[in-house]
Amino acid sequence: MTPATSTSAAPAALAPLLEAAVGGIDGTPRAGQKAMAEAVATAMEGGRHLLVQAGTGTGKSLAYLVPALRHAVSTQRPVVVSTATIPLQSQIVRKDLPRIVEALTPLLDRAPTFALLKGRGNYLCKHKVGGGYPMDIDPGALFAAARTAPSGTGTGPSTHEVERVGEQVRRLHAWAEETETGDRDSLEEPVSDQAWRQVSVSGAQCIGSSCPLVDVCFTERSRALAREVDVVVTNHSLLAIDAFDELGIMPDHDVVIIDEAHDLTSRVTSAVTQQLTPGQIRGTVRDLRGLAVAGTALEDAGEELREVLDLVPDGRVMGPLPDRLADALVQLRTEARTAHSDAKDTASSEGSTATAGARKAVRSSLQEIIEVCERLTDPGDGDVISVSHGEQTGRGSIRVAPLSVAGAMRATLLEKRTVVMTSATLALGGRFEPPAGEVGLARADRIDPDRLPALEDRSAWAGVDVGSPFEYRRQGILYTARHLPPPGREGPSLQMLDHLTDLVEASQGGALCLFSSRRGAEIAAAHVRARLDLPIAVQGEDTMTNLVRSFRGDEEASLFGTISLWQGVDVQGRTCRLVTIDRIPFPRPDDPLVAARQERVASRGGNGFMAVAAQHAALLLAQGAGRLIRSQQDRGMVAVLDSRLATARYGGFLRESMPPLWPTSDPEVALGALRRLAQS
Repeated sequence: MTPATSTSAAPAALAPLLEAAVGGIDGTPRAGQKAMAEAVATAMEGGRHLLVQAGTGTGKSLAYLVPALRHAVSTQRPVVVSTATIPLQSQIVRKDLPRIVEALTPLLDRAPTFALLKGRGNYLCKHKVGGGYPMDIDPGALFAAARTAPSGTGTGPSTHEVERVGEQVRRLHAWAEETETGDRDSLEEPVSDQAWRQVSVSGAQCIGSSCPLVDVCFTERSRALAREVDVVVTNHSLLAIDAFDELGIMPDHDVVIIDEAHDLTSRVTSAVTQQLTPGQIRGTVRDLRGLAVAGTALEDAGEELREVLDLVPDGRVMGPLPDRLADALVQLRTEARTAHSDAKDTASSEGSTATAGARKAVRSSLQEIIEVCERLTDPGDGDVISVSHGEQTGRGSIRVAPLSVAGAMRATLLEKRTVVMTSATLALGGRFEPPAGEVGLARADRIDPDRLPALEDRSAWAGVDVGSPFEYRRQGILYTARHLPPPGREGPSLQMLDHLTDLVEASQGGALCLFSSRRGAEIAAAHVRARLDLPIAVQGEDTMTNLVRSFRGDEEASLFGTISLWQGVDVQGRTCRLVTIDRIPFPRPDDPLVAARQERVASRGGNGFMAVAAQHAALLLAQGAGRLIRSQQDRGMVAVLDSRLATARYGGFLRESMPPLWPTSDPEVALGALRRLAQS
């Protein structure tokens, strides 16, 4: 990473650009936004990393997009913007960038350009639609519903389900003839993942330049466009996969802006975690037989793995693998290699373009099995191996995940380009060192935000908190139900459910109720529905888009849900005047990765619980509480129904991470405030 060198005129002055952009979106000048834009511009010009905490309402997207466009135009090098969620990607590409570009064009040398870049699986594959790949489910079962098993027999999918998926696939085939982008998000009516798999392929399954339709491929077209624009908007997972595997998906760039950076390491960890299941092996054997490759030995090896996993308890596998498990993985790897070779021989003998996709898909699956087996039998120093069994099926799976991604991110991202990370909840309690350390930045390399590093200092970074324009203590209340019993493992207590009902009744709805589990949300919703004549919706009853839309449109409606509602839901005004949190969202104590990370911190003399579990809970609490105040006109209450927030020693740390609302633990004060708010 080196400071960018302009190949054209000097960059335009930042202040006029920022002023024009604010006017272009009909916004108002904000001190925090200005401070952030200046810090981002300084980081880009100086070639050093930057972490920015920008509270809700700062307008951080504009604060980094204006310097990004300015930098890209002046240096003729693109800037990559990465987000964690689809809603933010859509907002940036469809709403923010078009208006900002229009406002900045008269002040720049030329009109800036931008594009959205997604993974291959998000686009329809014309070759697969044309029959170039195998179906993921039997075509007869998909289209001939009359031959399917009736619901409840246990011998197959229900007739209703097959008809639904079949109709979706037929609709997708018709859409393939008219779509100009092939982008799943451009569908007017959503389809299930099962239906979408019938018309899309993963990166590993794609046959690349040998595809007969490569010239009209939607994915290749999107990537070609991304190589020609100034700002590329993508997601954390694709950014990580491209960087780690050096796939060359992203255009050559020297600056990355990571929005929703609080979610970066978890997304990257998920992207490089590998899993092996007996069902995965059975599916590969089925596809092999579709290519006239027997696969019997591979099937036997998969069955042996299934039997071994049934004997291994849930949780982390400490030390060397049990002998029988290690032997099963070695045998599975051997048979997968043989099958991979047999599939290759079939390909060379037949050489048929018509089955090229099917061959590539099968060999890709086999290669994945081989790689996971090799990693499991010879794990790296930081790898954590665990076994789990499905709660309903009882079927086992084995997984290997990295203890840390800091080293990999440092080598693939930080040492090659300038990285700007931002979020409303990045530096909890004002501490930038923890999130910096998670991505490979050292505490000793932190410098003053206004100071530029030496050219050879590629590790320098700065942290800036630009605050929020909201007056939290005037706009909202943080109520902690100190009188309730601490939550237990058996689920929501009756006292908590009754108190939740009282709160929703006092507020007359308008409640976003957040739970740490789907079961807790469903139990609570049933309890409140039985006692109040108010509209209650529960996550899972409809698509998230429809649920949030209905909640936003009815001041008496309440929405109950789990983790996907804790982040990214933006409902302003009276329709969200109460946010409830059932319990402190600690990670599961038996989570193998969490346990391993806590042990590592403890081995270095630190407090593993505070550094890992409490930090995780603090982030989610900050995100969940942040759903309440979304504009300067919002008023309301965050009610935490977990007394430990007030009574436990770690409670102060957790409260410090949340928006600084006016605090109370008095239930009568809370109920009275909600009644007044409902009547106002």
